[in-house]
Amino acid sequence: MAKGKGSGFAVGALVGAVVGAVAALLTAPKSGKETREDIKKKAGELKSEAQKKAEEVMDKAESVKKDVTEKAGKVKADASVAADDWIGRAERVAKTAKEEFKRPLDSNSSKK
Repeated sequence: MAKGKGSGFAVGALVGAVVGAVAALLTAPKSGKETREDIKKKAGELKSEAQKKAEEVMDKAESVKKDVTEKAGKVKADASVAADDWIGRAERVAKTAKEEFKRPLDSNSSKK
């Protein structure tokens, strides 16, 4: 949930900045040429800021991917060790049961 709030805030801040910039440019008492130059300049600034944010998001995504891959590898290794342990235990139990089954019955126990 925290991720959604943070990213929603970032999007909201970016949209608010764009709306504020457009409103300021359109209401300023300047000539059309000056307004177009201001819009072009502000668009370049916003583009640069958006690219910077995109790079930050990509870096964060790469970091998360690396962490998840490492953790998944550890979980896989742990599961493999546990499975090998259980297989060994099952084999020992089966061997013991087989040996007990093959053992002759005690002659005293059959008389009772």
